Amino acid sequence: MITHIQGKLTEKNPTHVVIDCNGVGYMLNISLHTFSQIPDNEQLKLYTHLQVKEDSHTLYGFSSIAEREIFRLLISVSGIGASIARTMLSSLTPKQVREGIAIGDVALIQSIKGIGAKTAQRVILDLKDKVLKIYDLDEVSVSKGNTNKDEALSALEVLGFVKKQAERVVDKIVVAQPEASVEDIIKQALKNL
Repeated sequence: MITHIQGKLTEKNPTHVVIDCNGVGYMLNISLHTFSQIPDNEQLKLYTHLQVKEDSHTLYGFSSIAEREIFRLLISVSGIGASIARTMLSSLTPKQVREGIAIGDVALIQSIKGIGAKTAQRVILDLKDKVLKIYDLDEVSVSKGNTNKDEALSALEVLGFVKKQAERVVDKIVVAQPEASVEDIIKQALKNL
């Protein structure tokens, strides 16, 4: 029903924002990923998902249409509610969630607070085909790129770097140079950490 909201940003928190749209303040629940994408200027446009329940109407805001689509796919899985989907998008980027599902990485999905082994397997089982089809991914290309990234990350962890920090830097390198070798990724990451 409400596909996006554009207006003046009046309140910004890691869990929600308030957007003033012609004198009406809309509270939108957001993920940490969206929070990190929101610029500090006054005007803001967020894509939304309206969840209607018996006792509440809740708006969820997303910085991109891609993040909203992943959110909608996640909440279509039995056992995944809006709050767990939002936690997933706070712990991982939409791209990481998408790739984790595409390659069947149960450990990655299970690493999110509130998701057990069975739920992680159900997410992958229910969404793998949809994710591969919607994003036109090829399982081989996704997993090939990930092994170099994963090896580089584990090497950086052994060297004593914080996983989340190392992951951000490595992700940027892999996006810029998808064909980079493990050694190249590590060398560039060391320069940026």
